[in-house]
Amino acid sequence: MTDRVGIALVVVSAVGFGTLGIFGKLAADVGLSIPTVLLFRFVLATALVWAGLAARGRLRRFSGRDLLVGLSLGALGYAVMSGLYFWGLSFMTAGLVGILLYTYPVFVVALSALLLGERVTRRTGAALVLALTGVALITGGDPAGADLRGIVIVLGAAVVYASYITASRVALDAVPADQLTAHVLPAAACAYFVFGSTTGTISVPRTLFEWAVIAGIAVLATALPIFTFFAGLGRIAASRASIVSTVEPVVTLLLGAAILAEPVTPVTVVGGGLVLAGVLLVQVE
Repeated sequence: MTDRVGIALVVVSAVGFGTLGIFGKLAADVGLSIPTVLLFRFVLATALVWAGLAARGRLRRFSGRDLLVGLSLGALGYAVMSGLYFWGLSFMTAGLVGILLYTYPVFVVALSALLLGERVTRRTGAALVLALTGVALITGGDPAGADLRGIVIVLGAAVVYASYITASRVALDAVPADQLTAHVLPAAACAYFVFGSTTGTISVPRTLFEWAVIAGIAVLATALPIFTFFAGLGRIAASRASIVSTVEPVVTLLLGAAILAEPVTPVTVVGGGLVLAGVLLVQVE
């Protein structure tokens, strides 16, 4: 029997993550630098995630190898991916960035085949072709919304995210995902504190609106979707959760059009549909 509550929780998570690009655009519009946005995002999200885990009796500090790997994944993996994602927003619409980033499940399969020796099936190959065709269609047929620099940057973010997921699965297979997240977030915050301090690109938000954007990124686009995804994952299978999560780039595309007046062309819709079809195909058992 379908667990509607579990599905609803994952949908809420996908919608939350789908707002990230919108908030990122708003942050850029008011002049907040990427290091500033991501430093405060990860600091506030860390506090919320730790509080949530503590309230459920699940907050545990890693030690030894687990701690080193968890912090490395945050500082070198999630932090880099997030920086590339926000950088990509400087060149393209939030909707296109969301679609291109969502090629990462296909890259996860490809990396698993290359690095872990997992078998590449016909379905995997077809999924890769569909996703890449969608990317090619979007980037080649929608020059008004696609910038070559942004395409390269966001696809780079997708590859980094896929590498992060693959490394997490291999290095910390026995570690609960929510506890890993509790170590990844502060490591990413430290990475941006160091980077922003050395480059002089960190500033403190001054206006109420700037703080509202930061809070939206930390709460609605980070902490809330993390909690609801793991809550949903406790009720439905991981494969089904992954499939339900594919609404995320659709949410970004629709919000971009509704809030930021971003163009949604037929080419964007068809190309995005091919990307999502590839993602679905690679995840359906």
